Amino acid sequence: MRIIGHLDMDAFFASIEERNNPRFKGLPIVVGADPKDGAGRGVVSTANYVAREYGIRSAMPITRAWRLSEAARLSGRPASVFLSGSWRTYSSVSRRIMDILRTHVATVQQRSVDEAYFDVSHTGSLSEAIKICRAIKQEIKSREKLTASIGLGPNKLIAKIASDYDKPDGLTVITEQDAESFLGPLTIRAIPGIGPKAEQLLKRYGVTTVADAKKLSADQLHQLFGAWGDTMYEKVRGRDTSPLRESETAKSIGHNQTFFHDTLSANFLLTKLTQAAEEVFSRLPDDGFTSFRTVVITVRFADFVTKTRAKTLPKSSHSLAELRHVAVQLFLPFLDYRENPHSKLIRLIGVRVEKIE
Repeated sequence: MRIIGHLDMDAFFASIEERNNPRFKGLPIVVGADPKDGAGRGVVSTANYVAREYGIRSAMPITRAWRLSEAARLSGRPASVFLSGSWRTYSSVSRRIMDILRTHVATVQQRSVDEAYFDVSHTGSLSEAIKICRAIKQEIKSREKLTASIGLGPNKLIAKIASDYDKPDGLTVITEQDAESFLGPLTIRAIPGIGPKAEQLLKRYGVTTVADAKKLSADQLHQLFGAWGDTMYEKVRGRDTSPLRESETAKSIGHNQTFFHDTLSANFLLTKLTQAAEEVFSRLPDDGFTSFRTVVITVRFADFVTKTRAKTLPKSSHSLAELRHVAVQLFLPFLDYRENPHSKLIRLIGVRVEKIE
């Protein structure tokens, strides 16, 4: 009997900010780029559940989030608290939560900073698996003063969808026998991997729910989406055989910054580049690493064309000066005809290290 769990922290970044700043309790909180009174750039990282009542969602342009907050304020509701957040803080809390999870179960596949799959098949029964999930949730709440939602199911697909079904602080259990009926009424976007473009294409065929998608044959889905259509055919029926593997160690650490104004000012860009390098270097020990071997920079122009350039060192380095030097060396051609022959303005730069140890 396969029993897979999926743990998903509730509005993780925003919940940490509310926990650490009691004056924000009960207020709508948005973590992300600076909205700059509606003229900002960037997106929302996380919105708490009060902010979501305003229509604010993760990945939404920060300007739209600000307008929704203003509309709520003008109607007499509290204005949202916009915060830039602290990746170092979130990463530290994440490690402690994953440690809690690993004290209760042997196999954990961390999917991101705030979610993970885990295997409780060894319990042999749903009732025992539920006891473990309740213990995990309680320990997180007791030690971190945060809530998590957990989904239990016969595979990773069902577990993930179930964890999002009853937020916040939910525990949703779906048996293999109930998987198809559970999925049926859900919007087709509930299936992981189906994005806006696939949704629009499916709508042309009368598909808006998972149950609708089951009316399309395997051949139809393959013609529409290729190999992904074959996978979709299985997923809308609640079937998923993907294995759960222990998490691999992080493969890279990076930091990007989007500018308020597009620019080609060498002084400004080089300052921001070195700041990004310093931020990445400072996070190495936080994530349990001491050295790197590959340096990668990202440059996004005003027209959204994005380029990356990388250099692998002859041997691993633990020098901030070397990281800064290599990053600058990679970036300088973007200031002249070598990488920027049309003198396009730059809207984002980033630094990333790989092959970290």
